[in-house]
Amino acid sequence: MASNLILKPESSSRLETEEEEAVTIVKSSRKEVDLGNGSEPRDTCYIAGEGLPDLVYSGYQPHAYSWEEFPPLKEILDAVHKAIPGTFFNSLLLNRYKGGNDYVGWHADDEKLYGPTPEIASVSLGCERDFFLKKKPNKISRGKNGEDEAPKKRSRKHIANTEQHHFALKHGSLLVMRGYTQRDWLHSVPKRAKAEAVRINLTFRHIL
Repeated sequence: MASNLILKPESSSRLETEEEEAVTIVKSSRKEVDLGNGSEPRDTCYIAGEGLPDLVYSGYQPHAYSWEEFPPLKEILDAVHKAIPGTFFNSLLLNRYKGGNDYVGWHADDEKLYGPTPEIASVSLGCERDFFLKKKPNKISRGKNGEDEAPKKRSRKHIANTEQHHFALKHGSLLVMRGYTQRDWLHSVPKRAKAEAVRINLTFRHIL
């Protein structure tokens, strides 16, 4: 689901300054985060409620900052809750893409602390970037009688042509992933040579 999120002008402008402070303060810049196959190709900041389990992804555990340290992010969280009734997000992973060379590769946010059917609300601010979803290969599918069928062996050509979807995420857009999206799909934000401006991506999550 993709839609536009209405933010207060003061929240948006304050965030520009606040996120600069966040990425400066946080010790998770591209030069310091080593995920085993190189440094993280974007700047990140992690915020979570007190007492929640630690987030670990790709062998890396980011420091969890509090919502009180970044008031504009708390205001956006409140706006997201109003835009998606019935949701309760208690953590946030902020990604800052400085330009077209910053990216995130194919992955799924399937960490166990989010549960089997996590709901993730992604807010985009700044430069428009492409967001891709593709079906994971060799997933169990439903048969005609409603029962699970064993995955069939697929050729390289079949895997290369696996089902994909594309979204152009503009400033202020809100994209929601829910259900078995993380179990059955991968997503990415690839490099884009023409994307010269900064993009801030706020991914709100619920930790069980």
